[in-house]
Amino acid sequence: MLELRQGHTLTRLLKAANLSRSTFYYQMKAQQAEDPHVGLKARIRAVYERHKGRYGYRRITAALRQTGEAVNHKKVQRLMLVLGLKSLVRPKKYRSYRGQQARVPNVLARQFQAQRPNQKWVTDVTEFNVRGEKLYLSPVLDLYNGEIVSYTMQQRQHFSLVGSMLKKALAKLSCEEAPLLHSDQGWQYQMVAYQRQLAARGLTQSMSRKGNCLDNAAMESFFGTLKSEFFYLNRFESIEQLQAGIRQYIHYYNHDRIKIKLKGLSPVQYRIQALAT
Repeated sequence: MLELRQGHTLTRLLKAANLSRSTFYYQMKAQQAEDPHVGLKARIRAVYERHKGRYGYRRITAALRQTGEAVNHKKVQRLMLVLGLKSLVRPKKYRSYRGQQARVPNVLARQFQAQRPNQKWVTDVTEFNVRGEKLYLSPVLDLYNGEIVSYTMQQRQHFSLVGSMLKKALAKLSCEEAPLLHSDQGWQYQMVAYQRQLAARGLTQSMSRKGNCLDNAAMESFFGTLKSEFFYLNRFESIEQLQAGIRQYIHYYNHDRIKIKLKGLSPVQYRIQALAT
């Protein structure tokens, strides 16, 4: 009955079970006395539900430790099995194809680590389909902390999709910052207008080899995470509903979704903490 209380009122449950309120609370106290982990189970479930089933035991452990709770990841994993909680996210798989060298060189060369914010950026375009209608998303990701710097969405693949994204991203740079910006060999990134925007601010352009998605694996990883944690777990009635959901997810991804490699912090938390030290 404790599990059912999340979706039903206690009065209705007591009536259906033909139990008195005093009997219910007596049994609940007895169960708690027998289970020393009842409080931890409740906190595990709360983290799991707050992140809509996207977290596995490692991230839930990190989230609990952020609150000051010293808990072992093996215990969290075991209790999640008892509770029947499992990450809803499907694993991401990548396939490599060694293509030809791009006309613009691959300056990034799979060096996906950055020492400071706005040192190395990556970008790409991905497509969504809702009831036969398409939506294109064009983001810029900072390799320092995985933060989405800027993004645009449109229903058609016009240059303005990428041009507007780049304009918003450049507006966030100081006069001294000129990151390397890596992409695949998409037609948008080979246009003179795009390359002029980069040159005007002193950015270095880098491109993946033809047909080699692993040269831009960091961006591919974000798209895989976005789709497995958000798009595939929901149903959408319209493009507008999808757009609103993507905006909410990217805010969640930047501000709330913790990363183990960022010491259990979200991208924004990690950047702010690093700049403060």
